[in-house]
Amino acid sequence: MQIIKDREIIEDNWLHLDDEAELAAGNITVSLARWQEQHETLCDHEGGLGLRLTGEDPLEEVVPDLDSFTLIVLAFPAFTDGRCYSFARLLRDRFSFKGEIRAQGDVLYDQLFYMTQCGINSFELANQNRVVDALAAFDDFSESYQTTVAKPAPLYRRCR
Repeated sequence: MQIIKDREIIEDNWLHLDDEAELAAGNITVSLARWQEQHETLCDHEGGLGLRLTGEDPLEEVVPDLDSFTLIVLAFPAFTDGRCYSFARLLRDRFSFKGEIRAQGDVLYDQLFYMTQCGINSFELANQNRVVDALAAFDDFSESYQTTVAKPAPLYRRCR
C-alpha cells in the first residue's frame, strides 16, 4: 500500500495488527487496548512499534510511554470527526513527540494542508486511487494566519 510521508509517495512498511493477531516481525502498530494489556511484551519487540489512537482514546494515558513509539496513527473514521487534529497538535506542541504522526482513514484532499499544520506528517488515505492527486493539496495555501506546528509564529510576526 502506498502512503504519503513528508510530501512524498512511499510504500508503507508498517503492519497494523488486530488485538487478537499474533505478534509479527518488523514494524507493527497496535491499539491502545493491546498496548495496555501487553506493554512489557511489546517493549521487547524487534522492529518499530507504533500506536493506533481514535478520538475516543484518552491521550493522557499514552504520554508517559511516548518514547516507546516511532509512529502514532490517528484514526479519522469520518471526515467530520476532527478530534485527532487536537491529538496531533498536543503530541507535537505539549508533549514534544518527534516521531511520525499518521492520519488514517477518511481523509479528504481539502484537509491535508490543515493536518500538516497540526503536526501530521504522513497520510494513509482510504481511497488509494487518490494518493497521487493528493500531493497537490499541500501547495493549495502558502500561508496561514494562525500559529501552527509548522509555523509557530503568527503571520504578523513573519511578515516583518
